Amino acid sequence: MNFETHRAGTTQWDDFFGRRPTGPLAGLVVADLSRVLAGPYCTMLLADMGATVVKVEGPDGDETRNWKPPVHGDDSTYYLSLNRNKHSIRLDFRDPDDRAVVQELIHRADVLVENFKPGDLDRFGLDYESVSAGNPGLIYASVTGFGRRGGADLPGYDLLVQGMSGLMSITGSPDTEGYRSGIAVFDVMTGLHTCVGIVAALHDRERTGLGQRVEANLMSSALSAMVNQTGAYAVAGVVPTRIGNEHPSIYPYEPFPTADGELIVAVGNDGQFRRFCDEIGRPELVVDPRFAEASARSVNRAELRPLLQEALRASTSTEWFARLRGCRVPVAPIQDVAGGVQSARELGLDPVVTIGSGPDAMPTVRHPLEFSRTPASHDVPPPALDSGSDAIRAWLSVPVGESAPLGAS
Repeated sequence: MNFETHRAGTTQWDDFFGRRPTGPLAGLVVADLSRVLAGPYCTMLLADMGATVVKVEGPDGDETRNWKPPVHGDDSTYYLSLNRNKHSIRLDFRDPDDRAVVQELIHRADVLVENFKPGDLDRFGLDYESVSAGNPGLIYASVTGFGRRGGADLPGYDLLVQGMSGLMSITGSPDTEGYRSGIAVFDVMTGLHTCVGIVAALHDRERTGLGQRVEANLMSSALSAMVNQTGAYAVAGVVPTRIGNEHPSIYPYEPFPTADGELIVAVGNDGQFRRFCDEIGRPELVVDPRFAEASARSVNRAELRPLLQEALRASTSTEWFARLRGCRVPVAPIQDVAGGVQSARELGLDPVVTIGSGPDAMPTVRHPLEFSRTPASHDVPPPALDSGSDAIRAWLSVPVGESAPLGAS
């Protein structure tokens, strides 16, 4: 299919829903064959930025629909957190008619995102080689746990990758077992990496008219995301270990006890250390040769720590936060998630927005990016299973290149 003809056939999609997204990806159509977290997080970000995302679900729907509690009404908040601005259709690839529907959707799509086990889509003729033959402009993004080669048989669960990558060996206190992160950190990272790869491939398509396959896997994302820790091993042969809340190369950079709790201090350079010491009443530490420079403070942290602890116990966390923030020393309280959301509100970040109104209104966490001309949108609630089937099938019945009437269904 000619690239320009193909694009002309995709821009009328939103007429079927009356949606006019304002984001920078408005006009793009994404066939979302992914489920659970990494893939759906990626496609939600694309949808927020204006892409029309068709969520193709199997007969039982996305597994996260049943990951409860917590719930909003009867719906899993896990599912709701990952699937706004999408339209759902339930298809069974084993059924020839359903398979024809997904093939037509892919034929018209700009982007396909899938996270099936390597090889699973081949038997349905939905592998990259097969579908790109009829849609050479397609960006085909595959997400796996451990790649398509030696790790193709390993299930791609975030916890497995946290263990295998080494993250759990550096998370926790030195005298405890390793801990996983409090979120599925590498699923999220992989979703972000996939999104970046898709946008890069779309840019290349603007120049060449050709699509390509984009592959991301949790293990590679994990090793990349651990940056200085994996870099220490790759560059210097240093194997990092658990050091609790400390930083291996920077000090002070950890929570400190105060008169009523704890406060995080994150001093990243000598100027910040000078202002910190002046404010806590210990200016002599700045000229002490053990602490005068960043590298010296890191090496001599055992001597510096009790001196800072003694000074910070003189006031409360709230008092220190105000004082140290006032002199541009990086500090933060330790809060629960509710406190984090409230702090974001107080900072003017407006972290929670509401989709819809009345009894169907649903709060959702704001898209993380801001665009000066083409803002992200939060206008379509996460879809009920198969709720978009009629509109999707109606759109697919319109020949490519023809305009669809507004509100057609």
